[in-house]
Amino acid sequence: MRLWSLVYIIVCLKLNKIMKSFVIKNLPRFQLTLRSSLLYTNYRPSSRFSVSTRLFTTGATYIRRGKATAEQRHKRAAVNSNDVIRNRNKKNRGLVVSLNDTVSNILATEADSVTDVIIVGAGVSGAALAHTLGKARRRVHVIERDLSEQDRIVGELLQLGGYLKLIELGLEDCVKKIDAQRVLGYVLFKDGKHTKLSYPLETFDSDVAGRSFHNGRFVQRMREKAATLSNVRLEQGTVTSLFEENRTIKGVRYRTKEGNELRSFAPLTIVCDGCFSNLRRSLCKPKVDRLSTFVGLVLENCELPFANHGHVVLADPSPILMYPISSSEVRCLVDVPGQKVPPIANGEMAKYLKTRVAPQVPTEVREAFITAVEKGNIRTMPNRSMPADPIPTPGALLLGDAFNMRHPLTGGGMTVALADIVVLRDLLMPIHNLNDKEALSKYIESFYTLRKPVASTINTLADALYKVFLASSDEARTEMREACFDYLSLGGVCSSGPVALLSGLNPRPLSLVLHFFAVAIYAVGRLMLPFPSIKSFWLGARIISCATSIIFPIIKAEGVRQMFFPRTIAAIYRTPPSQ
Repeated sequence: MRLWSLVYIIVCLKLNKIMKSFVIKNLPRFQLTLRSSLLYTNYRPSSRFSVSTRLFTTGATYIRRGKATAEQRHKRAAVNSNDVIRNRNKKNRGLVVSLNDTVSNILATEADSVTDVIIVGAGVSGAALAHTLGKARRRVHVIERDLSEQDRIVGELLQLGGYLKLIELGLEDCVKKIDAQRVLGYVLFKDGKHTKLSYPLETFDSDVAGRSFHNGRFVQRMREKAATLSNVRLEQGTVTSLFEENRTIKGVRYRTKEGNELRSFAPLTIVCDGCFSNLRRSLCKPKVDRLSTFVGLVLENCELPFANHGHVVLADPSPILMYPISSSEVRCLVDVPGQKVPPIANGEMAKYLKTRVAPQVPTEVREAFITAVEKGNIRTMPNRSMPADPIPTPGALLLGDAFNMRHPLTGGGMTVALADIVVLRDLLMPIHNLNDKEALSKYIESFYTLRKPVASTINTLADALYKVFLASSDEARTEMREACFDYLSLGGVCSSGPVALLSGLNPRPLSLVLHFFAVAIYAVGRLMLPFPSIKSFWLGARIISCATSIIFPIIKAEGVRQMFFPRTIAAIYRTPPSQ
């Protein structure tokens, strides 16, 4: 009997040893099972069960006896090298324990691992991207500095091409119930004359048109729609830095609304925190130029000369833009060139608007304009330009105004952002596992080329058109400005072509360049009538030189090869990483 008892004890000890080694060997599989169970039960870990700083969390607990291989030790140390303590005792060599040794902390390490994509910022780009990736069954964690409704003076006009992208992303209902206004085109005003430039809507459904609205209402609608998806988590917090290891972005460090310092980890981090981004320096080469400043006003209870159209006044010294943002409000943006603007506090800005700007606005809205100035709710916003110049970084990507900006005169920013999201969605669609960051980074490099047709066309047009529309004492620039207005007034392809480029319907950079130089040649041709002279030849040469000096630097910054010869870039032919 004793012999059988001894045999039974020996067998139990052997089985125990075998089971322990099996559990440790297959620990990653168990973690994957745990991760999946957390996803499908819609588990949302609390802040104390997340990988964070030493003050607020603990790392995972791994308990094993015996000597681990170097590869196993490296994998376990990589879970959180700062938040775990390695026990150096010879008897327990290789043991990794957390600051608070509890088995429940296994959940803490895996809680952040259930995230596929971290999105920094929940503006137009971030909210639209969160919904798009959420629909694609990605597990998304969105961190936004302020989730309350914002009041901005830009990002209020969505071009026709942008609205079509909104439909493609399934977000067209976000412009409903916010008193958004249909936009059917533009009207240009100059020296008492005007010309109407309408969108080519004949081939579209009756609901299709541009839209203008309060930016904050639009963004809130997209956030609400993204939040309806169970695999999208929106959190209010301020991202302070990207978490980098071995030149790969692993996640972000952020501060919650309550002031807790936390970290979140995911295979892919997408930064779209706007034009004032403090995270882009490690992901691109920012060359930000401040072109001018928009002075914003809201004109109440007035009607524009042409309903459902944006109005652009070619004023002196720079353009004035007006468009409806609700059924009773009109946004007026006065461009002030340069980096200095009259101060608002001492009344100089109000005086400038009344004496310099008011006489140049259409008479139908002049009284409402002066009333808005007298109310004193004057706001400013710097207008910046920044060509996309990315630094491909495994584990991270830039999007929206954090990545690429152009002058907002043409209202193309949201169109570019939504088009970028469509490109990114299609690139990520065949990839089920985002964890191979090196392979994923090389594959996603094609994003920077595939986005170019839309982005470079709208960017180049916006910056070039702004420079043409500026008043100048230079005779060649003045002739170019006059010729541009008259060229667009000709109708036919001379107006429909530029409008298709402006609205994002025709993303062809070559077409843009042809129309731009057609304006210059039209300006030169007028000088030769009725008879050419030496002076007209000289002025014509200066006009061509002026056109070249405006558009060529913009094209160079955008990238000649990416704009006109994208098929020569190897990145667009890369296949998705093997799964």
